[in-house]
Amino acid sequence: MTKRNRQGIVHAGLVGALLFAFAPIDAISADYFAGKTINLIAGTDVGGGFSIYARVIGKHLGRHIPGNPAIIVRNMPGAGGATSANYLYRIAPRDGTTILSVSPNAILAKLMDDTQTQYDPAKFHYLAGAERGVRLCMTFRHSKVKTFGDALTQRAVIGATSAGSPTREYAAMIKHATGAKFEIVSGYRGPPELFIAMERGEIDGTCGLDWSALKAQQPDWLRDKKLNILVQGSIAPDAELAALGVPTPWGYIKDEIDRRAVELMVGFQQAFGKAYLAPPDVPADQIKILRTAFGAVLRDPELLAEAQRMRLDIVPQSGEDVQRVVENAYGAAPAVVERLRKIVEP
Repeated sequence: MTKRNRQGIVHAGLVGALLFAFAPIDAISADYFAGKTINLIAGTDVGGGFSIYARVIGKHLGRHIPGNPAIIVRNMPGAGGATSANYLYRIAPRDGTTILSVSPNAILAKLMDDTQTQYDPAKFHYLAGAERGVRLCMTFRHSKVKTFGDALTQRAVIGATSAGSPTREYAAMIKHATGAKFEIVSGYRGPPELFIAMERGEIDGTCGLDWSALKAQQPDWLRDKKLNILVQGSIAPDAELAALGVPTPWGYIKDEIDRRAVELMVGFQQAFGKAYLAPPDVPADQIKILRTAFGAVLRDPELLAEAQRMRLDIVPQSGEDVQRVVENAYGAAPAVVERLRKIVEP
């Protein structure tokens, strides 16, 4: 073989290697998910907003993933989402076949109490956000507490689920930061039980439920004006709620550290929204495929049409943006974090 031929072969080999190295991710991993099943876990009860969103998105997600894998949605409630987050961190396979949708409270849990979590939120891979939620406090129409002004002077029994859940922490935060006369009763298993208890008069109302999910869960209640929406947890007022006369909490919070603590919680919950995450150590190729798929499905006309019919708001966010939201929350001032820890306890 001549020297020129040998050089030609070496050159061709190097070019081939470089072309492989920089080939599109879909070309390398097009068949990775073929024949596989992706478990999409909702870390709440079946009737919760995270479950509703997961089922709608899961219905359309598979066709945006090369190989068209099956998507199975299952629920794993418990400990305000910490049960499912712990499963994702410690047990779930790290191959891209398990995805979690979980409450922002579960991601803030390590910040709130470092001794109570067995997972590090910074090590999850965040894939996308589907919505920027506005959480509410509300009472049923039979309650004497019909406005937030009423809540400052009259007792209201507020139902909640488990420790660490949005319903319990949000109610406690509003109570302690504003002086609302909430009596918080925990132990309900999810929104369906809370709704039944409200209708029966067992409780006045609840806090921490998401506006977009509420529109899907109880459209008849909203249409028939069966709910008094007391306050909206939003950094800037949601236009739809503002048109209904629902205030934000900021005018009712007098202490500056309390205000900053509530802003930390509200801002994180809004920005994190309905986020989707994968376990640590999933290979970068699979993370890229999943992030690309979520970016596509959240703009899919079929998904958007179904979401509109169900009155679900879709506000796409990239996985990188959600990752930054988590990093920023964990960089908050210690005094603000410490105060937030105190005011979310009933």
